[in-house]
Amino acid sequence: MREYLVVFGVSLGVTYLLASIARQAAYHLGAVARVRDRDVHAIPTPYFGGPAMLGGLLAAYLVATSLPFLSLADDGVFDDVRAVVLGGLVICVVGVVDDLYELDALSKFAGQVLAGIIVVAQGVQFYYLPLYGNYIGLDQAQAMIFTVLLIVGTANAVNFVDGLDGLAAGMVAIGAVAFFAYAFVLAVENGETRAIAAALLTAALAGACIGILPHNFFPARMFIGDSGSMLIGFVLACSSISLTGQFPATEISEGIGGAERSFLPTLLPLILPFTILLVPFVDLALAVVRRTRAGRSPFSPDKMHIHHRLLEIGHSHRRAVLLMYAFAGLVAFGSVVISLFSGWQSIAGFGALAVLTTAAVFLLPKLEEKVWS
Repeated sequence: MREYLVVFGVSLGVTYLLASIARQAAYHLGAVARVRDRDVHAIPTPYFGGPAMLGGLLAAYLVATSLPFLSLADDGVFDDVRAVVLGGLVICVVGVVDDLYELDALSKFAGQVLAGIIVVAQGVQFYYLPLYGNYIGLDQAQAMIFTVLLIVGTANAVNFVDGLDGLAAGMVAIGAVAFFAYAFVLAVENGETRAIAAALLTAALAGACIGILPHNFFPARMFIGDSGSMLIGFVLACSSISLTGQFPATEISEGIGGAERSFLPTLLPLILPFTILLVPFVDLALAVVRRTRAGRSPFSPDKMHIHHRLLEIGHSHRRAVLLMYAFAGLVAFGSVVISLFSGWQSIAGFGALAVLTTAAVFLLPKLEEKVWS
């Protein structure tokens, strides 16, 4: 655990330091977000948070290869991490080009698919799909299609939700911490090695996301841009995929406190990116339906995302972001707890927190209005 904290700290510190350099580079190259009707920022703001986070991830990987415990891990651990860093480099470059020149949707999609194919070609892919009481093996073509779909879907969901200062980075940081806890505890409870590519990737990812937040949280001094949002969505998806490849399906079925009969520990690596990013994925689906019904491209921008609606009903910028964080934490950690712990108490606790979070969304603006009226 201590070495994972070192990885987290290195990623955080390097990302934080590189962000200032990246911000100046963005100004110099003209990678600046102009103020548009659908935007919520009031002044032009530089991009390039993505390269800073990529630098943090790379530094964390290099340090991990020299740590006493992790450096002795099976070669497959660092093989997966190298594959994800390489694929992350590709998708980050695509995002940087988009931040500079505004790529069309098809070109951006092609870059995302290419990054997904790169990690699949290096062995980071789904090998099976769990069913109740059984597992379905996947051939190479099926594995590639399913893996690339998850990667592209997650990258786009994070990209779509990146509409408020610090929103995407904070939500992915929460998801990364939740998935790290899931992977580490699952390995311990099932007697597996604690040197896990998924844990290493999520520790570094959480550090990179938190390291960028002092620059990106409201009022933002820089945006992570498409290079950052697609990168962190990509790494989060690859982390869950890597876990299914490192542990055989029959060896990751035991949870905590009598949860050994629960099917969720084997299912969660497949669905956790969706549960962590439930709000962005719902937002993505609604945006696609809304835009196609209006006869527009699914990738055409508008100002009707969930975070825009939170602002419309009276929440401040900061509170809208914090509420989105709360939803992300609720779903991410709730999914992990329900998966690893048995009993009705965990489900009841999750339900109670869900009610409280939902109530806060609708009641806080009214209470604030009464206080100030």
